[in-house]
This record gives sequence, C-alpha cells and structure tokens, in this order.
Amino acid sequence: MSHSSDRTTPQTKEVIVITGGGQRVGLYCALALLAQGYHVVVSYRKTSEGITQLRAAGAHCIQADFTQLNEMASFVEALAVYPSLRAIVHNASSWQPDRPLASVEGPILQQLEADAAVFDAMQHIHARAPYLLNRALLSQLQASERADIMHITDFVASVGSGKHQAYAASKAALENLTLSLSRKLAPNIKVNAIAPALLMFNEGDDAAYREKALAKSLMAIEPGPDEVLQSILYLLNSRYITGRILALDGGRHLQLP
Repeated sequence: MSHSSDRTTPQTKEVIVITGGGQRVGLYCALALLAQGYHVVVSYRKTSEGITQLRAAGAHCIQADFTQLNEMASFVEALAVYPSLRAIVHNASSWQPDRPLASVEGPILQQLEADAAVFDAMQHIHARAPYLLNRALLSQLQASERADIMHITDFVASVGSGKHQAYAASKAALENLTLSLSRKLAPNIKVNAIAPALLMFNEGDDAAYREKALAKSLMAIEPGPDEVLQSILYLLNSRYITGRILALDGGRHLQLP
C-alpha cells in the first residue's frame, strides 16, 4: 500500500496520535480532541469520508498499513516533525473470526497456514504494532512534560471468545503489554488500556442481533463512542492512574447465567 502524508506545520499544540482513526470510535475521538484544541495525528489504511472530514478539521492524516514494517517506518518518520507527543491512542483494529472448525480439512500444512494467517494478522495489528510504535516513538513521548500511552483492547481479552479466539488472544497480549510498559515507563509516562464491550452497532445488524447483544450487559444500552472519549480525557487529566484496564462493559462481567 502506498504511503501518503499531509503537510505539517511546526508544533504549537499538544500532539495526540490515534491509530486507525478514519471511522467509528477513532474518528469520533479524533474530531472531539481536535475541537478541544489538541493537534491530532491519525493513521489510516484506506481513504474514507472520515479521513476527508478529519483533514478538513485540521488533522494530520498519514496512510500506513501497520502489518508492513516499511510503512510503519514511514509513519514514524512522518512524526519526526513533532519534537514531543502528549499521547498515543492505539485504536487500529481488525475483528477477524477464526476459521470454522468444520472447514479444517485437506493437507495439514494447508490447514496450519490458513489458521496461522488469522492468528498472525490479529497479533500484528493488536500487539506487534503497538509494541513497535511505542518503542519507536518513546523519545518523543519522554520529551513531553506529561505523556500517556493508551491501548484500546476489548472485553473478550479477559473472558475469551468462541468464534474470535485469535482476536481475543491478541487483545489479551496488548493488555499484558500495558502492564509491562507501565512498570517500565513510570513515572514519566502513564500506560493504560481501555476495554470496551458493545459500543456501536453496525448498520447491517438486524433487530434480533441487537436485542441479543443488548441483553448481555446490565445496562442494556448501545452507549456510543463518547464512552471511549470520556475515558481518554479521564486518563489525560489524571496524574496518578497507570497500569490499569478501564472496563467499559455496562456490567457485562456480572451478567451471569
């Protein structure tokens, strides 16, 4: 995938980087942080209406596929214009299901390759990319008077998933990285994770699916992306919270059978 970057101006505002900011939760948070006076840098894989909207609002949008190390390197190099970074929000994600067990047939190597492709893709985007970016951008985070690393994980990281095992495992790896990094980087940099359950439905979700999904939590609502934004602001404003997983699950962990 080709790499592109907008022109930038010298740093005059606190800079927040949001990966995967072209749609849904990432887009909402990026626009809100821009409105609050931050300079926002967004990564995206494919051009979208959201990216056009962000550029018009003043965001620095950089195209990069984080499964490709050369594109990640270009992304880091594009951020060199900023002497310091206030925060990195690792939001880039892919919700790829495991292959159905019924499809496990044919030569064993072929089976292994197909399952490995799913597992590796999930680890690359949810664990490897944040690990590498945090290390590559550490000096710019350390140059900020206050700095935060925030990992967007998932409710399933703590309970597992029947049909998205590779996805859940990769988010659990990211939560563990949160713990390790918080120990390593304190007290200069706070490191936390935000773990949502249901936030937003997709347009194609039918009424039966929505009803079933809402019933999984005690609050039984579709809270929307503002829950993540408020968590980001909470962590930005805190001087004391680090090494924590903030659960945004509507009490789903207590909705037992």
